[in-house]
Amino acid sequence: MPDAAQPPAQPELPSAYRAGKRRGRTRRTHTVAKVLLATLLTLGMVSGLSVAFLYRHFNDNINVVDVGDQLYDRPEKVKVEGPKEPLNILVMGSDSRDCDGCGVDQEAGGGSDTTILFHLSADRQSAYGVSIPRDSLVERPDCKSEDGKTIPGGTGAMWNAAYSYGGPACTIQQFEQTTGIPIDNYVVVDFGSFKGMVDAVDGVEVCVPEDIDSSEYGITIPAGTRTLDGKEALAYVRVRHGVGDGSDIGRIKRQQAFIGALVAKVLSSGTLTRFDRLVRFLNAATKGLTTDIANIKEMAKIGLQFQDIGLKRIRFITVPFVYSTSQPGRVEWTSDADILWDRILHDKPLGKLRNGSIGANQVPGSGNAAGGTGSASPSDGTGASGGASPSEGASSSSGSPTDPTDTASPTDEPSDSVDASADDLEFAGLCT
Repeated sequence: MPDAAQPPAQPELPSAYRAGKRRGRTRRTHTVAKVLLATLLTLGMVSGLSVAFLYRHFNDNINVVDVGDQLYDRPEKVKVEGPKEPLNILVMGSDSRDCDGCGVDQEAGGGSDTTILFHLSADRQSAYGVSIPRDSLVERPDCKSEDGKTIPGGTGAMWNAAYSYGGPACTIQQFEQTTGIPIDNYVVVDFGSFKGMVDAVDGVEVCVPEDIDSSEYGITIPAGTRTLDGKEALAYVRVRHGVGDGSDIGRIKRQQAFIGALVAKVLSSGTLTRFDRLVRFLNAATKGLTTDIANIKEMAKIGLQFQDIGLKRIRFITVPFVYSTSQPGRVEWTSDADILWDRILHDKPLGKLRNGSIGANQVPGSGNAAGGTGSASPSDGTGASGGASPSEGASSSSGSPTDPTDTASPTDEPSDSVDASADDLEFAGLCT
């Protein structure tokens, strides 16, 4: 297969993921990766209001695209104990840069800037959001385009190249073939709608340890605790250079922290008691969603399941990695990543793999909001798992976890997992 570490030019995305309404099998829908959780939770609450005209309006906003016919050689689900099956939702951030402020990271559009797996346990008592660094080096498998043609894969490919070549279908194909975890649903996020969601709740409070100055985009965020509007928030979660260690990993941690802050704001009494804010938020969110979830009613059902779990039991982590020695600036997953995916596939507790995670109830600057599994700076040669090279990890990829959590229920997490360190916060550009 050809080397596809960087996609040539920028392939045009399938028509279903560009602007314009689709009918029949591809009804209207766009997605919001970084704020899907807040959207689902809010939909779950609004569903109790039984406002039929709002449901119709939000349904018209959504772009529903079924990519099932494009997927093949899919992994089978593993039978687990619990009243329901585990639920796996793959969330992607649309990297189109076609909104005011969307190009703050000075990179070309056309790819997926963010990929997060949301996993709900079978007993619906816990959930995880697992971030995948866009700079991860993987074997990109062949995938199918919208018209059924084969898109050749590549070796040593960056994770986000799959979206550039074939949109969400190729990203799902890549995720399933790489991890062995079957995806139940997907959601794609539009960064333009992200701005609208933040503005709908009158901004989100964060703690910024140092000035953020992107003067070429008219973005200046002074250091300190402050409330960011939509455009400032977009800069905050997307900017890489000049903030923290300047890495994509630091940006992921900042994004994870902001998710917690936004969810907390959406679920605060100041928002829940303001019906106008709820409607504005959901209107902005649904305008930015592309998904295979059939309608608002089904999304609300998922939202109610998140609501029942509670924010403290929703954790965000990053795939264990080390910095690549063969491709500077890229990352490679360690064998701990194999353990992580195996635990998720079998709906097992993550144990010490939760180290450095953040809760959805935590906000930037709260002292443990960085998230991830604890990444060191690129210069020290270590990664999220603390290994010195991609070949070093907690166990071999074929090994299975043997700690006491193997036989525990998904909600019986060990008490020895730790929150993010001060170094994690500093590298991410967060207050300590």
